Amino acid sequence: MNLGFLGLQFSFGLQQGNMGPIYSYLGANEAQLPMLSLAGPITGLLIQPLIGALSDRTDSRWGRRTPYFIAGAVLCALGLFLMPLSSSLLMAVSLLWVLDAGNNITMEPYRAYVSDRLNPNQRQTGFLSQSAFTGLAQMLAFLTPSLLVAFGMNKDWVDAHNIPYTVRVVFTVGAVLSLSTIVWSVLRVPELPLTDEQRAHIAAAPKGFSATLAEIGSAIRDMPQAMRKLGLMSLFQWFGMSGYWTYAVYSIGRTVYATQDAHSPDFHSAVLTNGEVAAFYNAVAFVAAFAMVPLAKRMGPGPLHALCLAAGGIGMIALPHVTDKALLFVPAIGVGLAWGSIMGNPYTILSNAIPPARTGVYMGIFNMMIVIPMLLFAVLMSRLDLGVVSLGFGLYERALGNDPRQMLTLCGAMLVCAALSVLWVQEGRAAAIRLTEAGAA
Repeated sequence: MNLGFLGLQFSFGLQQGNMGPIYSYLGANEAQLPMLSLAGPITGLLIQPLIGALSDRTDSRWGRRTPYFIAGAVLCALGLFLMPLSSSLLMAVSLLWVLDAGNNITMEPYRAYVSDRLNPNQRQTGFLSQSAFTGLAQMLAFLTPSLLVAFGMNKDWVDAHNIPYTVRVVFTVGAVLSLSTIVWSVLRVPELPLTDEQRAHIAAAPKGFSATLAEIGSAIRDMPQAMRKLGLMSLFQWFGMSGYWTYAVYSIGRTVYATQDAHSPDFHSAVLTNGEVAAFYNAVAFVAAFAMVPLAKRMGPGPLHALCLAAGGIGMIALPHVTDKALLFVPAIGVGLAWGSIMGNPYTILSNAIPPARTGVYMGIFNMMIVIPMLLFAVLMSRLDLGVVSLGFGLYERALGNDPRQMLTLCGAMLVCAALSVLWVQEGRAAAIRLTEAGAA
């Protein structure tokens, strides 16, 4: 069931590891990067709640979630295949909108799919297993360029637009993998048939775009208290992760390779090193996700998530002070623990606090708590001059001195704040523990 999620997360891994460098190869400066990456948070903000509400109300011959899996997979594959062929910043930014639209159309139903298929006492294992596949997929996405170089491909072999051919190969692999694994998963693990009660509920629900928007609004008004409290945690958590993904490679370029030149061989080495470090922390996340299953049952997903976030924050704060490549992997352990927990434990708290009939819409709304911090990060840190108007506050330049090492320190502090705030979510943790104990009994 989660093999398709592996293909989807391979795509996300390619974005995290390569979009910043691709923009730099095409002439963007570091301060512009968050604003150029707005496609992810904006499509997530608009598409996921909408697709969540629509899939909750879908009763088709292909299933409730399946039509959205397939449509998103096709868009995702198209965006991945064309991205490394970009000849300008405008082309790359436009293709990122296509790619992120596809990813978000598929992502939200996949979250709901796990909740649809599993009993409440199985969801802890289900979401942490999904987290493990996230770690595995992104590990492969980050590591593949270094493997290509190890097998003899020249890391400095670039096209006319300064994009390395290693990027072209790995994005093509991602396009094939994303589409094929999602189709295979849908065929091998079809959705459970809707019950008569579910069909009657869908048939009685108002139809149309306005009804879908009304359902989203109603769900926000009726949001469980535990889900509301998760919003503060998400604000700090995803602000920190956005900054790390955007600027880690540039921090490594300065500390390990002493370069700021995106067209230099040393920067190509920094990109590969960042991929290896990211592959390592995703491998840690893959292993940790399975190890967290018994721990979460014993201590609850909330306290466990807080510990993992604190470890990630410490790792991010330490990473800019490392000047030796081999030692970069030590703070990456903390980042891996945090990432493995982020992709599993909050969804366990959430899924046990929301009504099953509204799983899709609430998973979509929860994604708003992910993308709004990303939007906030872009607006605060970046500045994009469009001639007649400038967008963003440009704090990366004004407050952090265009220094990615300062950014990583800020990101680590954000994760520590997220660790403290998750302890506030008492209702969700208690609900998860009660359901776990009931399942064990």
